[in-house]
Amino acid sequence: MIRKIEHLGIAVNDMEKANRLFSMLLNKEPYKSEAVESEQVNTSFFMLGETKVELLSATGEASAIAKYIAKKGEGIHHIAMDVDDIDFEINRLRAAGFEVINAAPKDGADNKRICFLHPKSTGGVLIELCEEKKQL
Repeated sequence: MIRKIEHLGIAVNDMEKANRLFSMLLNKEPYKSEAVESEQVNTSFFMLGETKVELLSATGEASAIAKYIAKKGEGIHHIAMDVDDIDFEINRLRAAGFEVINAAPKDGADNKRICFLHPKSTGGVLIELCEEKKQL
């Protein structure tokens, strides 16, 4: 089940500058910064009630964020939805006709398993499904 909007992902060119801007805007500092090497991004998270704002900057030209910024500029990159069972949701959404970008969930930032739905099947919006990794 999709439970809530987990975060809004915002693509930025300069993480330091974006952190200063969002710190002033939200009147708080990011609670976490993390590199996700598999995605070639650095992330920074701000808590806003029950929802987060995730800033994403590319660490390489092959990064999806670098390609996004080159094509569309800085701005909202995706909306992430918190799910209780990502494998179930992938199968449910695929059966309903949504195009899943990754064949299986992968590790993402902030202790999450993630999967993306292609904007062609979601009205032009990149949707990320997020499930908290279970502690063993």
